[in-house]
Amino acid sequence: MPSEAMGDTEILSSKQREEMAIGDRRRAQLVPLASLIGRELRNEKMEKPCVKYGCAAQSRKGEDYFLVKTDCQRVPGNASTNFSVFAIFDGHNGTAAAIFTRENLLNHIVGAIPRGLGRDEWLQALPRALVAGFVKTDKEFQSRGETSGTTVTFVIIDGWTVTVASVGDSRCILDSQGGCISLLTVDHRLEENAEERERVTASGGEVGRLSLFGGSEVGPLRCWPGGLCLSRSIGDMDVGEFIVPIPYVKQVKLSNAGGRLIIASDGIWDALSSEMAAKACRGLPAELAARQVVKEALRSRGLKDDTTCIVVDIIPPDRAVPPSSPPKKQNKLKSLIFRKKSRDSANKLSQKLSAIGIVEELFEEGSAMLAERLGNDSTSQTTAGLFTCAICQVDLAPSEGISVHAGSIFSMSSKPWEGPFLCADCRIKKDAMEGKRPSGVKVV
Repeated sequence: MPSEAMGDTEILSSKQREEMAIGDRRRAQLVPLASLIGRELRNEKMEKPCVKYGCAAQSRKGEDYFLVKTDCQRVPGNASTNFSVFAIFDGHNGTAAAIFTRENLLNHIVGAIPRGLGRDEWLQALPRALVAGFVKTDKEFQSRGETSGTTVTFVIIDGWTVTVASVGDSRCILDSQGGCISLLTVDHRLEENAEERERVTASGGEVGRLSLFGGSEVGPLRCWPGGLCLSRSIGDMDVGEFIVPIPYVKQVKLSNAGGRLIIASDGIWDALSSEMAAKACRGLPAELAARQVVKEALRSRGLKDDTTCIVVDIIPPDRAVPPSSPPKKQNKLKSLIFRKKSRDSANKLSQKLSAIGIVEELFEEGSAMLAERLGNDSTSQTTAGLFTCAICQVDLAPSEGISVHAGSIFSMSSKPWEGPFLCADCRIKKDAMEGKRPSGVKVV
């Protein structure tokens, strides 16, 4: 009996030793959580493109301003959430609006994005936040009673995703690695944009050319009163609030081949076509490219206006510089094609598009109606039991909030009591932009 018991004990001990050895090997293969997170962050960083830029300008009136900020963070203090901002502000009738917008617009955009979002949700919320930020900036500037105005082309780059918001006639183009060029903005010149002419006149403005003594008309189409050639801008109190600050927004995702953005004021585009600007600087690094675009514009037209250009290269991490020139023979599959994103197969579609060098369109909208741009939102209530104005972000009691859809024939919602909500001041601003009533702001 004792010997049998001793044998069982030895057998059991042997199994235990084997299990312990297996456990030791498994534990040796385990990686601490902190190391895993660090590894994921490093991989994410390696997959992100390298962003290089260059700026150049020639001043005639001194009303062009620009913003370059490459160290923005979605999550403050977390370098892995970096994104970049590039913007041009082309002022008119003074510099006040351009300066004010450069100093305040980015903060207003970021402030309109809910906190705690992951990257994908943050990017999805960005188009709506851009609309809110533009309108809030315009509302604040107009409250000062100044008559200056500015165009804005505002570009946000997060990884391979590029989001562009614009009012006015500055422009942003994309020169893809396949050599194809795409316009990421829409010009809001009354002379060229029939839809905007119809909107302005429907809202109470008059569109016509400058009349000379004797009845002859000269120059481009303008909005009266004020005589502005543009239908959208920030500021311009003396023209009327049917000249709206609601931006055209386009969001695209580049393939892993990258691309080049050329952002410039109308001093460039009045002299060069998109194709001419892109061709003029191919093969040059961003800094020299920006200088070359300005040089070509001045050679073509002379210094008749402020002329500002920002060139941004979005480069794959394994490529130091962009290619010297596009291929002579282009494969049709590698041309720039925009497609709507399918929610059901977003990941698969994104991978396929990236693999064959196609740029994917994620969002595009240019309506001037807030009810369309802010959409529907049944979750506008905060944890404190208050509602938040979708434009200026102030907290509202339930009895104070006015749905952006209430009383609007353009409403996308059959329930006007649903959000997003506006405060009384922002509702007045909305009605003024739609020509329903004046804002009540006096011009000093």
